[in-house]
Amino acid sequence: MPNTPSYIIKIPARRLEWPTVFLAVAIYGGFLALTFWWQSLPVIAVALIGGWLTAWQGSLQHEVIHGHPTGNQHINDAIGSIPLSLWLPYPIYRESHLEHHRDEHLTDPIEDPESSYFTRATWERLGTAGKLLARWNTTLFGRLTIGPAVMLASFLAQEVRLLIAGEPGRARIWAVHMVGAAAVLFWVTVICGMPFWLYFFGFVYLGAALTRLRSYAEHRYAERHEERTAIVENSHLFGLLFLYNNLHVLHHLKPGISWYQLPSVYRRHRESLIGTNGGLVYNSYWDIARRYFLKPHDDITHPKHS
Repeated sequence: MPNTPSYIIKIPARRLEWPTVFLAVAIYGGFLALTFWWQSLPVIAVALIGGWLTAWQGSLQHEVIHGHPTGNQHINDAIGSIPLSLWLPYPIYRESHLEHHRDEHLTDPIEDPESSYFTRATWERLGTAGKLLARWNTTLFGRLTIGPAVMLASFLAQEVRLLIAGEPGRARIWAVHMVGAAAVLFWVTVICGMPFWLYFFGFVYLGAALTRLRSYAEHRYAERHEERTAIVENSHLFGLLFLYNNLHVLHHLKPGISWYQLPSVYRRHRESLIGTNGGLVYNSYWDIARRYFLKPHDDITHPKHS
């Protein structure tokens, strides 16, 4: 069994991280500019750039959850809390993602909030139509097309159940989130005059689809939890969009490393990292598409809950 490189990777002392500050300015400034001058561009360009910016903000939110770009988490949370995606309250994302980082539970559909697996009992309750959708969603084509809709519907259904059950603090989180989402929509539809359908399908849905591309093959069950996290190499464009979380095993070993440091740290420790994750490496997202565009990434039910 290879030694984990977590003992040899050093993280610099936390300071104000200007690359992340500039990234936040670029994302939010780009969003304001695109929505304000959207009528000067072809609709397809607005949709593509809008989807990129929304997915990029999701990557920024992931970064601030892990303590970037300042040493003050209240400031970090403020940077990440603007609800461009409309549907996901930042505090809920922050809580569930930090739970996901309990690596011993990775992929477990009960313990890992970001697991794509089903328990056998849940699978049997889905019914014929539900199973058909779930199987389609295990292919990359399905994940990019119906995946965002499945994700939004299941998330909102779960949140409604929690609100009805009186989950402490949930109503306040949603009340604050709805005010923020209303402000975003007021800017987009009233001030800028963009139709809601364009914002929803271009910014929200396409942005969610790009994010689903990143997460599609990030994790796969293995007996050793160190071998459940993948690496996607040679992804320069998507690497920037995902803030180099394509080098995902490194992020799980050292989540405190800033996004712009990940590539150089990965290059220095590549052999050790690949040994740690058991060789779960893809040669770009095209490699993932070639393998799984119409084929399931893995069994749909988790082997520990079958």
